[in-house]
Amino acid sequence: MDDPILTIDEREAINNGRWFSSLSPSLRHDILRCAWVKRYKDGELIAARGDPPEQWIACAKGAVRVSSTSVSGKQVTLTYVEPGIWFGDVAIFDGDRRTHDAYAHGDTTILNVSKADFKRILSQHTELYEALLRLQARRIRQLFGLVEDLNTLPLRARLAKQLTHLVRSYGVSSLSDASEMRIGLQLAQEELAQLLGASRQRVNQELKAMEREGVIRIEPGGLVVRDQQTLMRIAEAED
Repeated sequence: MDDPILTIDEREAINNGRWFSSLSPSLRHDILRCAWVKRYKDGELIAARGDPPEQWIACAKGAVRVSSTSVSGKQVTLTYVEPGIWFGDVAIFDGDRRTHDAYAHGDTTILNVSKADFKRILSQHTELYEALLRLQARRIRQLFGLVEDLNTLPLRARLAKQLTHLVRSYGVSSLSDASEMRIGLQLAQEELAQLLGASRQRVNQELKAMEREGVIRIEPGGLVVRDQQTLMRIAEAED
């Protein structure tokens, strides 16, 4: 169902995004003025591989699961776009079609800027060019970091890094214990394994080991991080 207005929490997620908040007030205003809202239910397709790039997109609530399909027909999750993150600008710049599928993960709210408005804002705000270059540079650094981790770190360290990232992005304080953080993004172990480039069985073994050590707790509804400091030490000690 479409709704033309962002909720207070959704607007806060957009405005507090690390990249978007670095823009000038006038540029942020012009972007938001021409943007429109779409809401999706869990699993609904937002953009398909091969689609022409007609919108610049930001996640305002929930998450966007970016995936590809293997030769055997299996869907492989590559990443999750969290609230406050903008994407889709690469395809608009190079004029090529979208390279991956994007699905709503949970109830998800998306902010859209048309390709025409995106280009018009670029022509009016040269600041946006430099800001987008910074955004691309950050993405490249993250990509290189992921490739390096995949080739140099054991699974235990990669898992700890991923869980730390999920806590930062989706952590919710536990009502029963303020020191514990529940990961609000609901991920099946198979989905978590795909993010780490490992089998579900190996990821399950590492999660069980962390649970025995008191670092996390595995619940039917997801994961609870009981000891963030130890989780970070696991990631750093193996680095």
